[in-house]
Amino acid sequence: MLNDDHLLLRQALVSFSGLVYWAGVLIQARRIRRHIRRSPSLKPRGLKERRHWAGWFIVILAGSCQPLLIPASGTGSAKQRWILDFGLWTSLLNSWTLVAGMFLVIAGYAGTLWCYRAMGDSWRIGVNETEKNALITLGPYRTIRHPIYLFQIVMLAGAFLLLPTILSAAILLFHFVCVLIKAADEEAYHLAIHGQPYREYLSQTGGLFPKL
Repeated sequence: MLNDDHLLLRQALVSFSGLVYWAGVLIQARRIRRHIRRSPSLKPRGLKERRHWAGWFIVILAGSCQPLLIPASGTGSAKQRWILDFGLWTSLLNSWTLVAGMFLVIAGYAGTLWCYRAMGDSWRIGVNETEKNALITLGPYRTIRHPIYLFQIVMLAGAFLLLPTILSAAILLFHFVCVLIKAADEEAYHLAIHGQPYREYLSQTGGLFPKL
């Protein structure tokens, strides 16, 4: 049986990592706003953007609330157990997944900071079709078009190893679908803005993983 102190540590790590990540996003947004003297597309524009933001909100809310919902051993309703119980994932609850989960979370956040540095003042949250930003091909963008989304997936994979529940798996899968949709929208924007240079960039890079 999983020790409640061990479970509490895993819950704390997932909660803390989520708090640090989204606090970092807000700090980054404030920094960029101060540099460019306008909002870095913090408000969704149009129905498509609002749907994207709704998807992110679901991921953030579910990921943030899950550690608070997991019952201690021997407690919780049957429904709560079905969604959050470790019964199906007993083999994953060991020191190896604890270390691996922490490593993936840290690596994912470090990679995100790398992306922030590479993008500089061109970093945006949403798509503003009236704005033309520089085409970034430095750092992780040399081989991957959407490394921030890849590093988000890495962090959520780490969170899954820390709390290997049905809900963690669902969050990871849902986030992946949101990423694919958002990436396609961003690529359409870049094609319209940059034209041929972006087509060449598309041919040379992978979306979430380096092109073989």
